Amino acid sequence: MNLSIPFTTTITTPLHWEDIVLQQKTLAEVGEIINWLKQKDSFEKKEIAKRLKPGYSVLFSGASGTGKTLTVTLIGKTANKPVLKIDLKRLLSKYIGETEKNLDKIFDEAVASDAILFFDEADALFGKRTEVKDAHDKYANQEVSYLLKKMESFAGVSIFAAGLKSNIDEAFIRRFTTRIYFPAPDSGDRLKIWKNLFVSLSLSKDIDIQDVAEKYEITPGVMTNALRFASIKMQEEKEKELTNSILIEAIKREIKN
Repeated sequence: MNLSIPFTTTITTPLHWEDIVLQQKTLAEVGEIINWLKQKDSFEKKEIAKRLKPGYSVLFSGASGTGKTLTVTLIGKTANKPVLKIDLKRLLSKYIGETEKNLDKIFDEAVASDAILFFDEADALFGKRTEVKDAHDKYANQEVSYLLKKMESFAGVSIFAAGLKSNIDEAFIRRFTTRIYFPAPDSGDRLKIWKNLFVSLSLSKDIDIQDVAEKYEITPGVMTNALRFASIKMQEEKEKELTNSILIEAIKREIKN
């Protein structure tokens, strides 16, 4: 894949579906994307395909750390397709015309390499529109329109990640093939996630995983970062087991951050 395209990164993961905990509704909707990828070639030959827009555009919404990026990489891994991540915040150019040129390069590369496109920080473009007050506002709207046009003519899968869906203009939301919400995990889901994260660690008897899962309402991303800090702390203190004090210190550290 051509990595000279500005503001893009090819992303992969060593993890598998069993390593991520999603609510059943979210997982089922993600499964529809994978099914479409599997059936894409045969579907495009059917008569009905001529009446529909090509491709499959998706809006992932949910708080940071709820598994949006990992889900995209797992979709790519399952479908055996590269995933090209685009940083929309950095893509927006202050030079008129540059954003469109960069988008052309990105979509051309996706076609050439049969890649899944993943636009991160979609809030940067799809936020609720306000009155056009100057040339910058007018051009920002042109950039959005151009991206939507490219998205709707792209015959592959394009996924956009955003925070709260309520921050996205409803007119833009309707342009996506489907919208998938990634809720913060409940205590039961957090318990499953902690168990997944602890699978390769020896735990001290003073750790009550159930209590930790119920007490700390945090996202998988925060949990992973906490475990990373806790592992480093274990090495510093030459601990062979993860103790409750180290774990709680790590969690509180991440919450403050």
